[in-house]
Amino acid sequence: MCTNINSQEFDSHMRYRKGRDSRCTRMDGAGLCRQDRYTIIWLTRGILIWKKPRVRQERYMSTGIQDFVILTGIVIKAEPIGEYDKRVVLLTKERGKISAFAKGSRRPGNRLMAPANPFSFGQFKLYAGRNSYSMSDAEITNYFEDLRQDFAGAYYGMYFLEICDYYTRENNDETGMLKLLYQSLRALTSPSFENRLARYIFELKSVMLNGEFPGLHAEDRLMESTAYTIDYIMRTPVEKLFSFHVKTEVLEELGRYSRDICQRTMDRNFKSLEILENID
Repeated sequence: MCTNINSQEFDSHMRYRKGRDSRCTRMDGAGLCRQDRYTIIWLTRGILIWKKPRVRQERYMSTGIQDFVILTGIVIKAEPIGEYDKRVVLLTKERGKISAFAKGSRRPGNRLMAPANPFSFGQFKLYAGRNSYSMSDAEITNYFEDLRQDFAGAYYGMYFLEICDYYTRENNDETGMLKLLYQSLRALTSPSFENRLARYIFELKSVMLNGEFPGLHAEDRLMESTAYTIDYIMRTPVEKLFSFHVKTEVLEELGRYSRDICQRTMDRNFKSLEILENID
């Protein structure tokens, strides 16, 4: 065995090489020994080579784990993709309107089965891909179950979702539209609030938030109560909008005015609106 070796006796045969550890190895298959922190290799010629141990350098390589984001928002659209997946459109507070794939969400018992449905509001954990997001998990705070079970209320809600899909854009500040949508859906679930009034408030406020409201003019020939209601909708924060009621004649005139504004500003036919017209 190579023990009690004086390194000064082998200065003429010394060379330094990187090594993996500090073990002494004989190339002819003999045993191993340890000499402090250095490795001594006993060659067949009997020459000792004094080596420093290898200094291992860490390399940070990609582990394949993608960065994820947690966004607060609501599902405004969902469509099937393939046999078990869905493509959902989210209206989020942080990044506006974005699309994401919910893989396996159509499988029975999948954890994304309920969160990937329209009206689901909460926090969504998404992984950013090259061209789209993938939904990994979700913590839903409001499914709006009462709205899903109400035939008329559900179509009102779908109409609101379609308007949000029409107006909102990706990577845009859509906080106002998100608040308006959430409060409008809550109003639809309230039995004491008129669905038609919730619709007219949502339509007019959406146009106002997107800068397309033309304002009130004398040629509109509105009743004073109706003009006051429109001005109130325009100036009141979203959180306090759904706290009033109007008389039947004001509601009817407000509906005619709102429909006229929407026809002038929105160049799209909404599928749910056609059904709502028959319901009303």
